[in-house]
Amino acid sequence: MIGKAEKAHMLIDIFRDHNSKMAALVCKDFADGTLERYKTSLCHTQQFLNSRYSISDIDIKKIDHSFIAEYDFFLRSTYNCANNTVVKYISNFGKIIRICLSNGWITADPFANHKGKIKTVDRVYLSKDEIQRMADKSFEIDRLGQVRDVFLFCCFTGLAYVDVKKLKTSQITKGLDGEQWIIINRQKTEGRSVIVFNAYLFMDLLP
Repeated sequence: MIGKAEKAHMLIDIFRDHNSKMAALVCKDFADGTLERYKTSLCHTQQFLNSRYSISDIDIKKIDHSFIAEYDFFLRSTYNCANNTVVKYISNFGKIIRICLSNGWITADPFANHKGKIKTVDRVYLSKDEIQRMADKSFEIDRLGQVRDVFLFCCFTGLAYVDVKKLKTSQITKGLDGEQWIIINRQKTEGRSVIVFNAYLFMDLLP
């Protein structure tokens, strides 16, 4: 008796299913930014398949170490991605592979001999003079002035843009010391931050 042919498990289909499930859990288990990174990773993967193999999808059993190495090279050469960006995209791709391994769709891990390492990046800090010059800058377009103000707000509070974007007036309260305090749950760390918000800190920066 001839058995049924095993159903092929296709990479892009699995990737899309993963992203769809992640989208349903945004604001619960995942942040918007995390979903966007996986969407971008999916797009890069599709472009790679089309550019390197002239196909729109591939059986996950055909993914091996060589495939990973070629994808790594593709991100660096075609998209001119920096090392740390490549490592993050490859890591996103790796999660899809781990899903396949967990489900028994593949038995060999194509990442077994792959080494990707985040490189330490020297951070450039703005001086007080540079911040002052930025604050004194006049813009003909109001939108640019608003972008500048949000950036300065981030500088003085230490909050990331994603946290400032979601900041509500209800999260700014007056403390027992008479100062205004920002009480917010940080998106990236999921920890609570309590930050003193003294308007006088910004007085010297007003045009």
